[in-house]
Amino acid sequence: MGRAAEMLGVTPAFLRSLDNARLIVPQRSSGGHRRYSRYQLRLAQRARDLVDEGTALDAACRIIVLEDQLAEAQRINARLQRDRDSQNPPQASE
Repeated sequence: MGRAAEMLGVTPAFLRSLDNARLIVPQRSSGGHRRYSRYQLRLAQRARDLVDEGTALDAACRIIVLEDQLAEAQRINARLQRDRDSQNPPQASE
């Protein structure tokens, strides 16, 4: 956790608060140390940016969850569009 906090320029307490808010739930080593994925570190960085801009931590976590849901919906929509377009190729005009 100390290394992750150092990389992000935050305190370990900030990372614990993200864990308590259930925004990021790191894996644990056999010794009980928190292990963060790159994705979790990106979320923590986004949370830090929002908090630095004056957003309350709970609001920042909600914003991040909604942004993540929107991005996933956009990925699904793009995939469905591609699938539909491949099943219905444009007709040649005469």
